[in-house]
Amino acid sequence: MAKIAFILLCHKDPDAIIGQANMLTAAGDYMAIHFDARADAMAYQKIQTALADNPNVTFAKKRIKCGWGEWSLVQATLNAIEAAVEKFPRATHFYMLSGDCAAIKSARFSHEFLDRDDMDYIESFDYFASDWIKTGMKEERLIYRHFFNERKNKKLFYTSFNLQKKLGLTRKIPSDIQIMIGSQWWCLRRRTIEWILDFTRKRRDVMRFFRTTWIPDETFFQTIVRHLVPETEIRTRTLTFLMFTDYGMPVTFYNDHYDLLLSQDALFARKISPEATELKTRLGALYADDDAEFKISDEGRSLFKFLSGRGRIGRRFALRFWETESTLGRERELMILVCKKWHVAKRLLARIKQVTNVPAVEYLFNEDDTPLPDLGGIQGSLGKRTRHRRALMRMLFDYFETDRLIVCMDPGNIDLLEDFNSDRSTTRMLEIQCDFTDDYLIGHAKRVGLAGERTPRETLERLLPTIRGDINFESDRIRDAEFENHLILKQSNPSDANAEQIENFLKIAPDKALEIAQTDHLFAD
Repeated sequence: MAKIAFILLCHKDPDAIIGQANMLTAAGDYMAIHFDARADAMAYQKIQTALADNPNVTFAKKRIKCGWGEWSLVQATLNAIEAAVEKFPRATHFYMLSGDCAAIKSARFSHEFLDRDDMDYIESFDYFASDWIKTGMKEERLIYRHFFNERKNKKLFYTSFNLQKKLGLTRKIPSDIQIMIGSQWWCLRRRTIEWILDFTRKRRDVMRFFRTTWIPDETFFQTIVRHLVPETEIRTRTLTFLMFTDYGMPVTFYNDHYDLLLSQDALFARKISPEATELKTRLGALYADDDAEFKISDEGRSLFKFLSGRGRIGRRFALRFWETESTLGRERELMILVCKKWHVAKRLLARIKQVTNVPAVEYLFNEDDTPLPDLGGIQGSLGKRTRHRRALMRMLFDYFETDRLIVCMDPGNIDLLEDFNSDRSTTRMLEIQCDFTDDYLIGHAKRVGLAGERTPRETLERLLPTIRGDINFESDRIRDAEFENHLILKQSNPSDANAEQIENFLKIAPDKALEIAQTDHLFAD
């Protein structure tokens, strides 16, 4: 009978990982865990301690700091595979999972399914002939070398890319391999896994090539499996059920999706919401139920497409099943810098990013040209961003692969502030109260079109009380709203007083908060 070694890549939620490992190994299967080296060391220690007595669990011998789109994800997978091959000689299949995955069939069903056909299951489509990549880079992922992370070092990423392009510094794809592409969620036989590991040791040229390709987790295993395994022994599909929205983001499943998931022609599903505790409990019980029967209708993707279409033409009879929870996520923290002087907030934001490395976005609801990732068009205009603000924010959390995000907003955005503060996520707000000289207010009046270069001084002086009153009114409205986590940083306060507010806002150590509060020329105009 099939024995599965699950290859688990994860970076958070140690309690869920422990539960997932115990549940899957209780049926006699195995698990090799790679926990991101960037993640909390205490969380990793908790996982190791909790699973130390489980003989069916092992850990990658070397942890890698992983980044989306980087080779590090492939290397982390290879490290976990090597640990599993060495520790579990009886494993017949190796199945890629993430912490967001959950079994949607019983263990008995999964084992019988894998025993039925001697096959590898991996999406593997021709890189150039297929339309798997619909937008963005295609050939450029391969023929140029990518040394930087596009999400974390965008400027360096595109500077390097554009320089290579300008100088014609292209490279050739290894001549004897056909580049393939597909989902990273595969299930491979032991023989195939051993062939892959042997290939990585012998073909250093191919390894060098993939180490500097962009998003190699979509191409490395897909290409190598097709190179090593006869086509007749490959099923070009994934056994993990997942769907994507019109914006290219994974659909998240919640408690009311239990019946839908069970009817899909798959063994696992991704992504399960961290808040869907009832769903996880029911699926956990199902995995251990040897008598469970399944009626496969596999209608999930067609239903999603049908309901999406009805929504686009305004014919919505109810909430779409994937929209039943529009919260940002109970486990997430949204931190909002509120300031009328945008340059001050941007200066503080830049310093916070340097000290804490928390992902941050400037005035995304106020400035059209705020740098944002391509999220399928939802970020295209201020109107779209405001209308779909929660969806946009969820996408940004997912894009940066984080549970903590900082954004800047104008104090005039009271409706946005109220909306985000009413969400189930933890929302904290740091209002930066600046001093406003007459000269600054006059400049502000000109910037927003209240006055021009030829406006008489007398007119400007009559405008000043109104402008100052409007700014004070916006601040008063924020105070009157009585937001739960509203902190105030004042230009007139000493650095140590402001550091205390920053410490509570960011939940960081006092010395780091003071370092941020003492930013040079923070309030300079």
